[in-house]
Amino acid sequence: MYDLIIRNGTVVDGTGLPAYAADVAVSGNRIARIGRIAERADREIDAAGKVVSPGFIDPHTHFDAQLLWDGCAKPALSHGVTTIVPGNCSLSLAPLKASQRMKLVGMFNQIEEMPLKAFKEGVVWDWETFAEYIARIRKGLAINVAPLVGHSVLRLWVMDGAAMERTASDAEIAEMQSVLRECLDAGAVGLSTSYVDMDETLQPVPSRFADAREIDALASVLSEYGRILQIVPEFYDPDLTIARLDQLAEISLKHGIATTFSPVFVNADNTDAVERVMARVDEQFARGARVWPQVQTRPIDISFCFSVPSLLFFRFPGWYRLMRFGTPEEIVAAFSDPERRAKLIAEAKPYQALWPRLILRQAATEANRKLVGKTLGEIAETRGTSPIEAMIDLSLEENLEAHFLATSMGHNDDARVGGLLKHPRVHIGASDGGAHILSFSTYGDTGYLFGHFVRELKTMRLEDAVKKITSDTAAIWGIPDRGLLQVGYVADIAIFDPQTVDRDVERYQWDVPGDGSRYVRDPIGVDTVIVGGGIAWSAANGYQEARGDVLPGARNTGPFREAAE
Repeated sequence: MYDLIIRNGTVVDGTGLPAYAADVAVSGNRIARIGRIAERADREIDAAGKVVSPGFIDPHTHFDAQLLWDGCAKPALSHGVTTIVPGNCSLSLAPLKASQRMKLVGMFNQIEEMPLKAFKEGVVWDWETFAEYIARIRKGLAINVAPLVGHSVLRLWVMDGAAMERTASDAEIAEMQSVLRECLDAGAVGLSTSYVDMDETLQPVPSRFADAREIDALASVLSEYGRILQIVPEFYDPDLTIARLDQLAEISLKHGIATTFSPVFVNADNTDAVERVMARVDEQFARGARVWPQVQTRPIDISFCFSVPSLLFFRFPGWYRLMRFGTPEEIVAAFSDPERRAKLIAEAKPYQALWPRLILRQAATEANRKLVGKTLGEIAETRGTSPIEAMIDLSLEENLEAHFLATSMGHNDDARVGGLLKHPRVHIGASDGGAHILSFSTYGDTGYLFGHFVRELKTMRLEDAVKKITSDTAAIWGIPDRGLLQVGYVADIAIFDPQTVDRDVERYQWDVPGDGSRYVRDPIGVDTVIVGGGIAWSAANGYQEARGDVLPGARNTGPFREAAE
């Protein structure tokens, strides 16, 4: 009668209601029964001592390229994530004409720190339209994908080079609306745009040339489908963020759609600003608008080496331009030249408190391997130099491959972050999974939520934390039949041990096309992950069945559309 039964587990069903003991039976790809089940099944899982919950939904990722060579979006799936939303920040891999491919690759390299070589050796460009891209990623897909279409690529498709120069004409806006409809019909869950990002030449991305008229016209198309609008506002400026928030609220009210903006970080120097932003969110929700701020769970840690550009140095124009546009030979020459070196050090002095705290996390030479784990302050003291000089010297000694770690740079006040995470109008997300692969590991945010804020700090109930990353996310994004453990819903399920669930330490892994590497985190305490009724990953056997799908939002349904009508 059943294909799979999960026995003896503690069901946390995604509603926020108290957990309860029950078995869960699956037939095909759907949940068939929840309760005490005497019948047998072809496959059974003993979940005694473990939580059985809906699979987690990650609403802010950049797995667009990785899905082309890895349908599991590793290691996100192993952390209990069963649905991802790629295509954020105005960037998606479709619709994209052949002549525009390298432009988009450049933007991904600059904004999301994806290696150029990974695109060159890991991507077979055999699509242009959004429908063709969807067909391409469906091959071997083991995780569910609810893709956004990027506003910047939409403009490129219609306007070509002019997309990076000016606002659109009425005719061009009408064509963008038509192409957006095609993308939504093909499976896009919404549209993403950005007001801050820069391309590989450090010029504004195409979406930043759009005026309010263009945004409104595209939102009207989203309204036809009841789909979502995601933006990256000027998050570094609270006044501009509030202005964008107000703009989103008017769009939400006028067109009856959900909107979301990310990121929202709370640091020691911006607590008042975040409180102002959240107060305005509350005001706009009281008016009936839906403007969901996205907040990540983890503190901000950034790794870097000088062989690739790092956004950590974006505040230092001399350093960043050297890293972005200089060859390795030119960087070595600049570091070795006393005059240029002195200029770089002088530019970095306003942030001199940062450099002693940096940790050497990776070195290849035997002489320097014994220093791994020490701070630059400690290394500088033994060498009789300054921390920033030590950083430069180590980089020269390691042929620019010395890796450094800046830990806990922000978003690390547990009380304030925890208060945001449990706020009823905060959308937990902003993981950036698939991006910034040499800067930080974007995996394990859910484990950190459960391990740190639920189990250790007791900031949130387990039931509330599960609800935040399952049914709440499915409702905000209009993803039907997912996010709850209820009969008739699709069987996307995470089984984990509430006493141990967490994220493991960052580790360096060579698994990126083009002999590339990245930082990843493995799951702790996750037992089994089920996607579409099939076991997609288990702690015992690793990655298994490919059962994922592309999940467009429900057309013209949900509370946001009904409210508008």
